[in-house]
Amino acid sequence: MNTKNEYSKITLADVKKSPIVKTFIKSADDHLGEIGYTEHGERHVSLVAFIAKTVLLHLGYSKRYQELAEIAGYMHDIGNIVNRHDHGQSSALIAMRLLKDMMMDPEEIALIISAIGNHEQTGDPMNPIAAALVLADKSDVHKTRVRSLRRNALDHNIHERVNHAVKKSFLKVNKDKKIISLYLVINIQKFSVMEYFEIFMDRMRICKRAAEDFFDCTFELIINERKLL
Repeated sequence: MNTKNEYSKITLADVKKSPIVKTFIKSADDHLGEIGYTEHGERHVSLVAFIAKTVLLHLGYSKRYQELAEIAGYMHDIGNIVNRHDHGQSSALIAMRLLKDMMMDPEEIALIISAIGNHEQTGDPMNPIAAALVLADKSDVHKTRVRSLRRNALDHNIHERVNHAVKKSFLKVNKDKKIISLYLVINIQKFSVMEYFEIFMDRMRICKRAAEDFFDCTFELIINERKLL
């Protein structure tokens, strides 16, 4: 039976060295591309990992918690290789197996997979790592995620049109004022603010829960310098 000392202190660098992780992330993104979804590959997961870590950094969490948030962010979409539907649960189960094979501490695996399994809009962020992952994932709205600029593709895929219209997105954490703000700059000639709300309201709700329930912070949405939440 394994003891605490026999487990490895897995880092994001260790996870990135895994050929299985790399292959699954690329294949999952390729699959999503085939069915018309925005980019969910290396760019997205690396950015989400960085933002999740940064959220915990600014809120004063330990370096190890920051690192666990990075790992969760990097692996959170790996389950798209199985199916887009319920990919949070698939991602969590795949991550559990891979991290177990790396001899990671089960208590740390538990934190990571609970975060991954609850990062979708129907989830319930149940620890600081989960809350940071939700905020990081939902803040990555940007035109660089759009795969096709063909007019008919943008007309028929509202998620592509949303991302194509967003010129800038930035998540800001103000620990002193207890405010977490998502700043967006949107080209309203391509997509209206109302349309953004129609598509992303559920995402903003889970961001609000994440900010309030675990960080005791207010969540703000600011679009084109106007506070909307």
